[in-house]
Amino acid sequence: MRADAERSTARILEAAEDVLADDAAAPLERIADAAGVARATLHRRFSSRGALIDALAARLNERYVSALAETRVESAPPLVALRRLTETVFDLKLGHRFAASLPAAVTPDVLAGLDLVFARLHDAGMITAADPTWGRRIFLALLHEVADLPAGAPTLAATGIDDEIDARTELHVRTVLGALGGDPARNDERGAPETGTPRS
Repeated sequence: MRADAERSTARILEAAEDVLADDAAAPLERIADAAGVARATLHRRFSSRGALIDALAARLNERYVSALAETRVESAPPLVALRRLTETVFDLKLGHRFAASLPAAVTPDVLAGLDLVFARLHDAGMITAADPTWGRRIFLALLHEVADLPAGAPTLAATGIDDEIDARTELHVRTVLGALGGDPARNDERGAPETGTPRS
């Protein structure tokens, strides 16, 4: 019974993400139909539309937190961490277009992880912007803009990278570094910084 409930909950969440990404005002009946469950089943799992949306945000936040852990933001070279994190977030945003638009999907733990990346980039001399909160805000604002570019956008094509996620990652990272006083040309394709004396 528990396994069946977990499977139906997962189907409902996946269906809700797809349906609401196309129509944020879609009724719950359409989500139930897309999930292949009765509306009563949906209501047993989620007492209201708000509860369903909260669950979508919580699920995406868990994946953001996992991404921060897998990226090793505390120990990996900071530019490598930034690239890995950007790639993962783009992948999540493309697969969770509705939930990614919810402010509740980004909790203080996620924001703190992003701040750490930008503090480490500054400490390593890769950016001149000293305020990690500003770095994080630039990162998130540009993330939205780059994610919204159509697949055939000239700006993406100019990266010379065929893979969509890789192209968006490259464009985003180079733009963020440039906006924060960094020099993306100093770093190789894998994001390894040149050696040198860090800026104070």
